[in-house]
Amino acid sequence: MIEDPEIATAAIASGYEVIGGALEPGTVVVDGIADPDAQVRIPLAGLTRHVLVAGADRTATLQVLAEQLSAAGIPVVVAGAATDLSGLSASGDPTDDVLTRAGDTGDESWTPTGYPVACYSLGAEGTGIPVRVTVTSFGPVLLAKALGLDTDAEAALTQVFRGADRHGHPLLDLADLRRAVIYAEEDGADLTPETADALLDAIDDLENAGGGGCFGEPEIEVEDLLRVADGHGTIDLIEVGGSIRPALSSVFPLWLLADLIHTLPEVGEVDEPRLVFVFDEAHLLFADASETFLHEIEETLDLLSSRGVGVVFATGAPTEVPDPVLDRLGTRLLHALPDPADEAVFAKAVGLYPESDVYEIAETIRSLGPGEALVTAMSEIGTPTPVAWTRIRAPRSRRGTVGESAMRASAQANPLYGKYGRPIDRESAYAKLTASVVGPTDEEPTETPSEAGQEIERNLFGIGRRRRR
Repeated sequence: MIEDPEIATAAIASGYEVIGGALEPGTVVVDGIADPDAQVRIPLAGLTRHVLVAGADRTATLQVLAEQLSAAGIPVVVAGAATDLSGLSASGDPTDDVLTRAGDTGDESWTPTGYPVACYSLGAEGTGIPVRVTVTSFGPVLLAKALGLDTDAEAALTQVFRGADRHGHPLLDLADLRRAVIYAEEDGADLTPETADALLDAIDDLENAGGGGCFGEPEIEVEDLLRVADGHGTIDLIEVGGSIRPALSSVFPLWLLADLIHTLPEVGEVDEPRLVFVFDEAHLLFADASETFLHEIEETLDLLSSRGVGVVFATGAPTEVPDPVLDRLGTRLLHALPDPADEAVFAKAVGLYPESDVYEIAETIRSLGPGEALVTAMSEIGTPTPVAWTRIRAPRSRRGTVGESAMRASAQANPLYGKYGRPIDRESAYAKLTASVVGPTDEEPTETPSEAGQEIERNLFGIGRRRRR
């Protein structure tokens, strides 16, 4: 029992005093009692040091964070939870439980509110605006993980990409990639028939698993994810599950982040992020990841910080995130663990937090109730805030989904649906490779290898971008 709960509560709250903009996820709890006046404030400036949201109740917390970011004029991208969070677009219900929670957490101005939401779907079979990427842009590293290739097959795939880049052959979809593999084998590349067959089989498997519609044009432009409408940041929900192979849906967000690094200028320290990107079900990203792949993720987080982008990893347990990545997550919100009897998970959870003068960390984690989290954040001066047992605010928007038909109607009414809704079939590698057999015509001059080589840049994860002219 704490000697003076009021003094303890005030001491914790003083560690969350903020001069600039901040998120207010909830209020301090001591001895099981929430103080509506003791606000937990997470500085917006610290979000570019990245965030962990873990545990059983994380979806509701993501909803509260997205609402407040949008209200602050900061765009949010959520990859993987389009259905669960589509209720952000509709006003919430003022039930007795919601109003009681609003009172407990000092949210006296709670008002049912909907937010500007755009629903996207990876590929053309989902309910949202179709999201596609060209094979050339996706690159060999991410594609090898999506295809489930071993080290030798990944090296062969890299050769195929190098040959296509060198000859100026754009690989737009999986049909182009399939033809490029065949061409590389016939062209005398160091590609055995067995390896070529293995690559072709993997491409067929990915296409049969729903991956075909994810590759092609028009390719999503990350600038469209940085929109502000009437002073509110747009919340872009990208559905990356469904029938799509998990290995592809888990790495696709990395392409978006790497492309943001390619697109956005360095800005250094910022008062608030220009974008917050949420990985839901983040454990899929790290499954079977090599040390090289993990190192690129770490480098990606560092580079995104310098471009004013914050990343949120949302997952069931902290053990699902590798230590080098956890070390880069300055703000941590841990809810009740799905399996508190798992000693390895529990030990990792305890280790996320600095020592506390108020709480015994292990006991507090076991005591967290529904809609409560253990919080520490990156302060405005770059130091950890005191550990705060926090009662999370009630979302102002609707909990759960608005339904598939409403999501589909919203997507088709979005002006961006006209930009991305229908696939474009321009000249592909197949046409160029066919032309290379019969020779160039007067109407269609070919590029020299040096010209083509100057056009494709490959950066983090091997993603490719044509140089802007």
